[in-house]
Amino acid sequence: MDETETEALQARLEELEREHRALDRTIAEMAATGTFDQLQVQRLKRRKLHLKDEIQRIEDQLFPDIIA
Repeated sequence: MDETETEALQARLEELEREHRALDRTIAEMAATGTFDQLQVQRLKRRKLHLKDEIQRIEDQLFPDIIA
């Protein structure tokens, strides 16, 4: 992997992590108000899980496990 690819992956990783944190805050705020659409919360949680999976894939590319 060359430096350009690494930088692009790191930028994408940061973007995904920001979106993941924003979804986390949104879900927490919705739960705190007590008035929320359960279906909407489920969709947000599903999106959050998708982001987590994508974050993990990128981290695996950037920081592969090296078995000694």
